[in-house]
Amino acid sequence: MEKDEIVALLNQDLEGEHAAIIQYLTHAYAMGEGEMACEIEAIAREEMRHFDWLARAVVELGGTPSIERGEMRTGGESVTSWMNNNVLQEEDAINTYKEHIDAIDDHKIKRLLQRILSDEESHHGDFKHFVEKALREDTKDLRGNQQDKIIRVLNWGIAHEYTVILQYLLHSYMTSNKEVKKEMEDQAINEMQHLGWLSEKLVDEKGTPEIDHTNVDQSTRTADMLRADIKIEREVAAEYDRAASESEEPDLKKLFTRLRDHELYHAAVFSDLLKEEGE
Repeated sequence: MEKDEIVALLNQDLEGEHAAIIQYLTHAYAMGEGEMACEIEAIAREEMRHFDWLARAVVELGGTPSIERGEMRTGGESVTSWMNNNVLQEEDAINTYKEHIDAIDDHKIKRLLQRILSDEESHHGDFKHFVEKALREDTKDLRGNQQDKIIRVLNWGIAHEYTVILQYLLHSYMTSNKEVKKEMEDQAINEMQHLGWLSEKLVDEKGTPEIDHTNVDQSTRTADMLRADIKIEREVAAEYDRAASESEEPDLKKLFTRLRDHELYHAAVFSDLLKEEGE
C-alpha cells in the first residue's frame, strides 16, 4: 500500500477519534459532577491520546493531519440512550480499526492501530456497563434551555477554545521548530482546560454547551502560524476582558479574568517565539 493510501486511512481514523472526543465530552459535561462523568472524561482523554498518535503518524508519512470531525451520535432522550450511542460509536471504531489493520502492510502502523484497538474494545465494555449504571442510578441530564447574554458569552468562549485547540495542535504537528512545537502542545492543553471550565459553568447556568468551532488557521510556515495565533489570542483576551468588566456574578468575573490572563500569556509566549524566528 502506498504512503498516501495509508495517510487517507489514518485520517479517517483521526476523524473518528475527533468525533468520539466531542461526543463523550458533551455527555460528560451534561451529567455534571459525578463518578460516571469523570470516567467518561477519562475515556475522552484516551481518545485524545489516540488523536495525537495518529496525527504524528500521518506527519511521519509526509501527510497533513485532518481536523475534520467524523459523524457523532449526540442525540437521545436519556443518559441511558447516550450510553447506548457510545457503545455504537465504539463498535464503529472497532470495526474500522480491524479493517485498516488488515489493509495496511506497514508493520509500525499496524502495531499502532492494534494498540488503539485494544483501548476501543475496553471502552466498548465500559459504555455497556454505563448503560446499566445510568438506568440503575437514574442519572440525569443537567443541561437547561436558558438563553441569555451569559449563555451566549459562554458558548462564544467554547467556540473559541475549541478552535484554538485544533489550531495549536495542527501547528504543533506541522512546524519543524521544536520549541514552537512544544509551546503549541502546552497551550493546546491549557485551552482544553478552558473548554471544560466554560462548559461546566454553562451547565451550572442551566444552558447547553454548543461545542462547535470556527475557522482554523492552517498556515504551513512557522512564522505565519505564530502571527495567526498571536492575533487570535489578543482578540480573545480583549473579549474576555470586556466580559469580565460587564459580569455582575463574582464567579463569572473571576472565570473571565483568569481566561483573559491566560490568553495574554499565550500571546506573549508566541510573540517571543516569532522574534526568535527572525520575523
